Amino acid sequence: MPRFFVLNGPNLNLLGKREPGIYGGQTLADIEALCRREGETRGFSIDFRQTNHEGVLVDWMHEAQEAADGIAINAGAYTHTSIALHDAARAIRVPVVELHLSNVHAREAFRHHSYLAPAAKGVICGFGAQSYVLALQALQALHSLTLSAE
Repeated sequence: MPRFFVLNGPNLNLLGKREPGIYGGQTLADIEALCRREGETRGFSIDFRQTNHEGVLVDWMHEAQEAADGIAINAGAYTHTSIALHDAARAIRVPVVELHLSNVHAREAFRHHSYLAPAAKGVICGFGAQSYVLALQALQALHSLTLSAE
């Protein structure tokens, strides 16, 4: 059974309280439950985590090299600032899908640039909590393609 890490960056622990007009009313626990249901339905497991610390995200990405078949990551503000996350994504062999709840391209100009995107297989944004489901579906499709190529 494939295993995917779902990694969440800074301030995502405040979902449901923080700017619900932008991020929606669902909590991170709600999104975790949504992801777990998707995994149960589609036959994969997830390891869902959140931190407010950049280095912890890097460590988890390194861990995924041995413990996961892919990473769905909402790096929050680190998306727009972290060369370390970019380098970590390039250093590992498992695919990374960047995701965002909001459409970052319809927001402030500083959110339009992602350091992570050039190292990711793809980017999903603007679909609220469904962005997580779409990222997991993309990882499962990538995993299936890898298996069929072997």
